[in-house]
Amino acid sequence: MVEFEQYVAKLEKCISKYIPPKDTWTPADEAVYKPRDFYRIPLKEAEEMQFKSIKYAFSHHYENNAFYHNFCKEHNMSPTDIKTLDDLEKIPLVPDKFFKDYPAGKDFATWVGNVYTGDLPKIVIKNRRPSYDDVINAFNKAGLAVTYSSGTGGRHTFIPRDQRTFYASEYAIAKSLISMIYPFWEHDSYGYELMPNPKKTNIYAGKVLEVYFDAIKDVSVAIDREVNTKLIQLTMGGGGIKGKIIRLFSKRASHKMIDDIIKWLEEREKAKDKITLVGAPFILLSVMNKLKKEGRSFDFGERGGVATGGGWKIQEHNRVPVADFRKQVKEVLGIPGKYCLDVYGMVEGNGWMVHCPEGHYLHIPYSYYKPMVLDEEFRQVDYGEWGRFAFLDAAAMSYPGFIVTGDQVRLLEHCPVCDRPGPVLEPEVKRVPGEEIRGCAEEMRSMLSSDLGK
Repeated sequence: MVEFEQYVAKLEKCISKYIPPKDTWTPADEAVYKPRDFYRIPLKEAEEMQFKSIKYAFSHHYENNAFYHNFCKEHNMSPTDIKTLDDLEKIPLVPDKFFKDYPAGKDFATWVGNVYTGDLPKIVIKNRRPSYDDVINAFNKAGLAVTYSSGTGGRHTFIPRDQRTFYASEYAIAKSLISMIYPFWEHDSYGYELMPNPKKTNIYAGKVLEVYFDAIKDVSVAIDREVNTKLIQLTMGGGGIKGKIIRLFSKRASHKMIDDIIKWLEEREKAKDKITLVGAPFILLSVMNKLKKEGRSFDFGERGGVATGGGWKIQEHNRVPVADFRKQVKEVLGIPGKYCLDVYGMVEGNGWMVHCPEGHYLHIPYSYYKPMVLDEEFRQVDYGEWGRFAFLDAAAMSYPGFIVTGDQVRLLEHCPVCDRPGPVLEPEVKRVPGEEIRGCAEEMRSMLSSDLGK
């Protein structure tokens, strides 16, 4: 226990800028920053934090967000109705599709402002007919962190975070992963982010990994160019001659990206460095496919770690099971399965569910994040039953993080394999029939080139 405390203390020293001053902590902050390990909190203690933090967040949005206040009134719910832990389940849930239902131009800016909870800073939009990127950049220049994801339908999901909420999300992903892989993490190591450069994109899964650059000393990036909504639309289809040129460039850049990662692996193995690869699994699978074709492999052993984030659709009709992926990582890179973990998260939330090394079940940070599973009538189902995933997220303070998703999951009361006490999801998350595939990694897969996995 003492060694783990020292381990966490070292991490928090590296990422201290993401932690607000303790004398300013709200009940929501306390549920995020106080636990030493999100997944080993005694259940009674976690339930107390969960109740206080989510009730606090619900009251905050009810009182400071006009659209959500009216939404709650339609459901005849207010903070005074939340008296017990079970009452949290009554909090009105916003469908994730709501965050895809927005207008264009300056009306989009108004929509973002209405979703946002609290007082906005002064936003200056210079263009008369601004693009989505123009609006996002104007909000972010004013101090916000508006990010987005998308699905195969091409419609982005936009979420407005203030800097404090975004820092909480970044802190949470680092703390979740690094505590789960104890004692693997070391600051004096090398990393490869298998996503766009966080400083050159507003795609959430790329942007949130800016904390990666603080958690370890040296990080390379797979896509070191500006990636915005316009580029994604052009590369995923359409755009005439310009779109065709950009797609051709993306294919060429994709193959160079694979070669660069292999060269980096060669250098790291020669130097006997400790490494981590974090991001979209299809990029790493493409690297491994090329190595296998060339009859090559590495042996990083316990000097290597992999953390993937969704995007298991490698080609249009080719989905790789996570167990098969781990097997390939072991065979090609020599990295053991206990250090090859998947992370389940989404642009609408700030809770990160991480595979445990022992059984690869998705553990939930239950001090500030309450998971729920709903049937077709949006009623809660029992543990062990499949249904639609929903959650209450106390860390979301700049938008109402009480959301029902299009993901299909099965929630278990505790892990069948390890001794961590909190709830878990089955290792793989699916989409509800009829829902489009979504996620930042899926967006990157489509944007790069369809032949990467061949």
